[in-house]
Amino acid sequence: MTSNVPHTANTPASAAHPSGPNHESERSGERLVQVNGVELCIETFGDRAAPAILLIAGAASSMDWWEDEFCQRLAGGGRFVVRYDLRDTGRSVSYEAGSPPYTGLDLEADAVGLLDALDLASAHLVAISLGAGMAQHIALDNPERVSSLTLMSSSPGGPGGPDQPDLPPPADHIQAIFTETAAEPDWSNRSAVIDSMVDELRAFNGTLPFDEPRIRRIVTQVYDRTTNIAASQTNHWILSDDDAPARSPISEITAPTLVMHGTADPLFPIAHGEALAGDIPGARFIGLDGVGHEFPPPAVWDIVVSSILQHTALGNRTV
Repeated sequence: MTSNVPHTANTPASAAHPSGPNHESERSGERLVQVNGVELCIETFGDRAAPAILLIAGAASSMDWWEDEFCQRLAGGGRFVVRYDLRDTGRSVSYEAGSPPYTGLDLEADAVGLLDALDLASAHLVAISLGAGMAQHIALDNPERVSSLTLMSSSPGGPGGPDQPDLPPPADHIQAIFTETAAEPDWSNRSAVIDSMVDELRAFNGTLPFDEPRIRRIVTQVYDRTTNIAASQTNHWILSDDDAPARSPISEITAPTLVMHGTADPLFPIAHGEALAGDIPGARFIGLDGVGHEFPPPAVWDIVVSSILQHTALGNRTV
């Protein structure tokens, strides 16, 4: 079902986010672009001549989670920042809930296709969770398109990657979320869905205080601008990887890599991030105190933004 404030593929992007300058960067406003035969919704920040950063979100996550101020801070540091809605999230192409006609490989191809659509020869990939797994694969399959990697809240091979018997499992309450059968909310009931999503996100929080007003604000924005909220919260979890090719080990990644990981991540305990950094030659590791399995909260933006800007100061990319 669509949200109570529906937005279709024909909704003008400017209706939600007018374009225009601010004191830190130039913001393009949301727009739809054709990528691999489908429409993806993107928004850009900053000077197009600056080094490009492509932000890749995690499963079931729209670009809303890369918050405006976070993007503006990166752009204000001299970067051209691109955020986008993955398929089945936000205003990008949407399919029937429970029947996604695409695979994880298609999501990876979309990220590369966005570079083509924007005439970018390469970009710095900043990615989280499922997106960080995708970024690892892109760096192996298309190394010439990846100026650098910043991987957050991930594990060797990414989510769905090879078993790591020596790495700690998720916390018990997270395992219960994935194993227990829970009734789906009435997706047309705006307040009930928002409450349900906030409660689930609370479970992935770390030891920093859970900022419910902030999370509720973002979740409400997600609900209101998502074409099909049921599909957005369902389809990424059931994607087939049967056709995924055998890949080289991540030890063959050549892109300069920064790994950032919450010290209180209940899904991938911090040993996963440390192992990931250890497996990629030359990778640098930063632990984020108190952060869980979540997009970087404002409490750590100073260290996250400054670290990304330092890491991506590798020379201008070719346009």
